[in-house]
Amino acid sequence: MYFLDKKIIKLFCFGLVLSMTSCNSLFKEETKKEALARVGDSYLYREDIATLIPTGMSKQDSTAFVVNYINNWASKELLLEKSKINLPEEKLAEYNRLVNNYRTDLYTRAYLEALVQQASDTLITNSELQGFYSLEKENFKLTEKLVQLRFVALPSQFLDQDVVESKLKEFKPEDKAYLDSIAVQFKKLHFNDSIWVSASRLIEEIPPLTSLNEEKYLKNSQFFELRDSIGVYLGKVNKVLEINDIAPISYITPDIKQIIINRRRLSQLEKIETEIIDEAIKKNEFEIYGKD
Repeated sequence: MYFLDKKIIKLFCFGLVLSMTSCNSLFKEETKKEALARVGDSYLYREDIATLIPTGMSKQDSTAFVVNYINNWASKELLLEKSKINLPEEKLAEYNRLVNNYRTDLYTRAYLEALVQQASDTLITNSELQGFYSLEKENFKLTEKLVQLRFVALPSQFLDQDVVESKLKEFKPEDKAYLDSIAVQFKKLHFNDSIWVSASRLIEEIPPLTSLNEEKYLKNSQFFELRDSIGVYLGKVNKVLEINDIAPISYITPDIKQIIINRRRLSQLEKIETEIIDEAIKKNEFEIYGKD
């Protein structure tokens, strides 16, 4: 591999860096692009590097940066030229097709995404959610157990455990008010027993609960007491959904919303592509030859 002489480049780039840091008016007066290096018919221009030099760099570091950039550029250009000479024609044709396809996809995807973003509607009504859930709920079977429950974690030496246990079981408005009033004494608490929680999440929150004993404690209407070296865990299970049961809508609402938005997006993309083709045909910008 051939590299430009570093001493020559260094002297040249040092002057380049000095000129880059001088008055901005000098750049405005330039009408001709100034080349820094050439490989075959390819040129690297000063303006290609000017915006790449990090601000606040010392002159020495800037020079080193430019020298390194030029060498890297030259290396790639030289390898590219060698590849064009030495690779088989069919490979070059294949790679050119891939490059052109990638370039086209990159531009068109960015343009379409911008159009879709402008026209996107992320508002989803409850009736849409319910309608989608009614039609698709068979596709939302659970892959893990879900539980509705309330629980508290108490310090191991907590004095009024019996009272807390009674209040947690009954859970009338006055019971909840009492538990809320002493909540600062609990290590953990979860009173919203209308929320579905995965069994794996409960195992994280309640260390004595494991995948081996969850069947024993996570049952409909079950009350449990578990202990470890740091505390006592009291829980009252309301309801359990097992693996392969239909997931409740409240648990999968975020997933449903994302699916609806994605489907809208795909529909919008198809609409835009159709409109673009129709408009091109009307303006005589698009024709298909050889039709009967």
